Amino acid sequence: MKQSLQLRMGQQLAMTPQLQQAIKLLQLSSMDLQHEIQEALDSNMMLETADDELTTGTEGSIASETWSSGDKDSEYRELGDMDAPADIPQELPVDVSWDEMYDSLPSLGASGVANADTDDFQQQGASGESLHEQLTWQLELARFSERDHAIAIALVDAINEDGYLGSSLDDVHQGLLPQIPALDLDEVLAVLHQIQNFDPPGVGAMDLSDCLRIQLKQLAEDTPFRAEALTLVEKHLELLAKRNVVALKRLLNLEDDELAKVVALVRSLEPKPGRLVQRDDTHYITPDVYVVRLNDRWSVRLNPKISPKLRVNPTYSGMVRRADNSADNTTMRNHLQEARWFIKSLQSRNETLLKVARSIVDRQQAFLDDGPIAMKPLVLRDIAEEVEMHESTISRVTNQKYMHTPNGIYEFKYFFSSHVSTQGGGECSATAIKAFLKEIVDAEDQRKPLSDDAIASIFKERGINVARRTIAKYRETLNIPSSSERKQVF
Repeated sequence: MKQSLQLRMGQQLAMTPQLQQAIKLLQLSSMDLQHEIQEALDSNMMLETADDELTTGTEGSIASETWSSGDKDSEYRELGDMDAPADIPQELPVDVSWDEMYDSLPSLGASGVANADTDDFQQQGASGESLHEQLTWQLELARFSERDHAIAIALVDAINEDGYLGSSLDDVHQGLLPQIPALDLDEVLAVLHQIQNFDPPGVGAMDLSDCLRIQLKQLAEDTPFRAEALTLVEKHLELLAKRNVVALKRLLNLEDDELAKVVALVRSLEPKPGRLVQRDDTHYITPDVYVVRLNDRWSVRLNPKISPKLRVNPTYSGMVRRADNSADNTTMRNHLQEARWFIKSLQSRNETLLKVARSIVDRQQAFLDDGPIAMKPLVLRDIAEEVEMHESTISRVTNQKYMHTPNGIYEFKYFFSSHVSTQGGGECSATAIKAFLKEIVDAEDQRKPLSDDAIASIFKERGINVARRTIAKYRETLNIPSSSERKQVF
């Protein structure tokens, strides 16, 4: 193989560490951003939160600082000595990372205190007790013999998340034979009956009929229509699913009002007992921006709780300019450079977030006044052209960012929807159509629910051209059953 030299020309995108950091902060959610800020404060000696008396002189509350600031944005500010001359590069080379330029800094959790905080956070985010754990706890408290205890463990392991026995009794019996010789199927069934008395009611059932029967058996014997409900779930559950009122009245020997009470009792039961066990903790959303009405127009302000004011420590920054070229001074210079760019990246994130949020609010003033019915069609390109940014940047800004409005808290992406043409030549957003659809279904006669064709005709009368298949698609998105399933006969 002959060696040779070749010269090639080409173009490629090179991202500086500053741009990489800015993009990373831009796509973080509010919770992730707070952890990123805390990690930077813990690892960088130059960064600190600005004191109130050194920044605004007033309390950094929404009422005194943010809402009364007019069009002035909430900013991250640095001290005046940040602009003083210093032998620190203002730009970093492209195609490198912070770790390649500077010494790697300890991450959150390097110290004992940080690890304790991390453990607390992980403990707070841990999921609740599962169904299997709750059943196992009750099993250990029950009085089982050693033989029955082994059977009970196998049965509990076979119960799925909905609370039903996921395997047949024969399968459980065959699986236990190598462990328990001469095991009889009746022994397994007897232990299962004991487990079916555990909480939640109906757990360990083999099918829906068995689940409802177990729950009815646990009710007091003097419960009105308990006997009729037991007969219904044991023998005529299929007729109830088909809403065959005539056959049910004849087989149960009941009148209309009595059958309605029996059905109401059955409907009060839980068809999936497993979901009664709380498995996940509640997660609360912290809005990134607030929308308030000022001077007859909706205005956007940044949530100060997720954007604390940071600054460079003046004492340490002064020591950098007075120090020599020792290793300690080099480390301090590295920290100072990182602190400067972290503050600028945060400020850039907030400015972009506010710019996009204000553009959305300006276009959706009607939604803030009248609700989802007044939502206007909007796509990422519309906002990108207005704020002069790329659509990918708008996508990062709107992902996992939330807006607090008088109508509730919404993700930024909620305000973007496709459009449907109207007879007048205008456009109607998909969100408004869904709101219209829910309004129509809520107002319909439950004994004579509207079909998709009938709903499409109502939309046409309002001047909105929506096909029947589009109605069906939006109805499924809203978890609205079909007309036959919505029909109430009791």
